[in-house]
Amino acid sequence: MSRQARRTKVTAISLAIGVFTLQLAAAQDWPSRPVTMVVPLAAGSGIDVLGRIFAPRLSELLGQQVIVENVSGAGGMTGASRVAKAAPDGYQFLLGGTGTHAHSQTLFKHPLYNAATDFAPVALMRNNRSC
Repeated sequence: MSRQARRTKVTAISLAIGVFTLQLAAAQDWPSRPVTMVVPLAAGSGIDVLGRIFAPRLSELLGQQVIVENVSGAGGMTGASRVAKAAPDGYQFLLGGTGTHAHSQTLFKHPLYNAATDFAPVALMRNNRSC
């Protein structure tokens, strides 16, 4: 077998393995059930309104219903703690902010969670108003 033929055969085998691996990775479907957006403040608050505006469009993009659930208390720590202790499968996420990730960590001696290690950022939403 010539060197060129051997290279071609190795390349074909490598491509076949690569395609097979990609198909295995593509087999993981997420989300396969509704997703819960936990809003850590009371219904009707500014962040709640923001979450309810984003939820329908996010439902369209994900192809699954996004449920907005208000879990208020302790300045947002109750809702954030619930998400921090949830299974890390992506079916619960927090619409948090500086109150849940900075203020609670510095104002409380023993916060219910560690904002730096218990959460992974997914998106950044910012206010474009200039003060």
